[in-house]
Amino acid sequence: MNAHEIDYQIYGNDMQSVEVELDPGESVIAEAGAFMMMDDGIKMDTIFGDGNENKGIMGKLLGAGKRLLTGESLFMTVFTNEGHGKKRVSFAAPYPGSIVSMDLSELGGKIISQKDAFLCAAKGVSIGIEFQRKLGTGFFGGEGFIMQKIEGDGIAFLHAGGTIQERVLQPGELIRIDTGCLVALTQNVEFDIELARGVKSAFFGGEGLFLATLRGPGKVWLQTLPFSRLADRVISASGILNKINQKTQ
Repeated sequence: MNAHEIDYQIYGNDMQSVEVELDPGESVIAEAGAFMMMDDGIKMDTIFGDGNENKGIMGKLLGAGKRLLTGESLFMTVFTNEGHGKKRVSFAAPYPGSIVSMDLSELGGKIISQKDAFLCAAKGVSIGIEFQRKLGTGFFGGEGFIMQKIEGDGIAFLHAGGTIQERVLQPGELIRIDTGCLVALTQNVEFDIELARGVKSAFFGGEGLFLATLRGPGKVWLQTLPFSRLADRVISASGILNKINQKTQ
C-alpha cells in the first residue's frame, strides 16, 4: 500500500461530515476549506500540487497547474497525527448533500469525478485532471471539458448534492442521465453526450437539450440534486420575492 490506511466514520444525513481516525504518523489530505475540527496532536500543513509528494519539483508544478485548470486551489492541506495514540480530524461538506467513501484499491486504482466533488483522502492519493477526449462530451457534458481524476490505492471521499446513488453497469449496459447528475465513474465506463430525443421535450418539458450516456462495464455514482440546479431554484425564488417586495412597497 502506498497510501496511508485510515479509519473513518460519516455523520449526519443532509449536512454530512466525515471523521477520519489517524494512527501516529498517518496523514489525510483535503481541499482548502473542507476542515471542520481536529484533536490536539494533529499538525496541519500546506502542500503544493496534487497531493502526491513523491513527485519532483517539476511534477509538483505540473500537478498544481492542472488543479488550477479545474478551478481548485494551487495548494492542498495535509493533516498528520504527530501525537501519541489515535487522533481524529473531521471535514464537512460545503453544501447540503452526501459524502461517499471510495476505496481506490477496489476500483482499479482510478476514478473520474466532477471537478468539485473531491473532499479529502488518505495521504498518497493523487488528485489531477481528466480531459474529455470527445469534444461533444466536453462542450455539452455539464461539467465541461475537464474533470477530476483521483488515483491511488487508498480511500477517498467525494461530496455531491442530495443523495448519492451507486449503479453497477454490466458490460454493454447503457443508461441516460441528466448531465449535471453525474458524480463519478470508474475508468472503464464509456461517457458520452447525445441530443435529447424530441425537441418538444427539451423546450417545453423543463429538461435540457443534451443527455449523458454511460455504458458499462463499471460503476457510476449519481447525485439527486446538482448544485447548479439548487442555485437556479434559489436565484429564481429570489427574483420572485424581489418582485413581490417591490409591489408591496
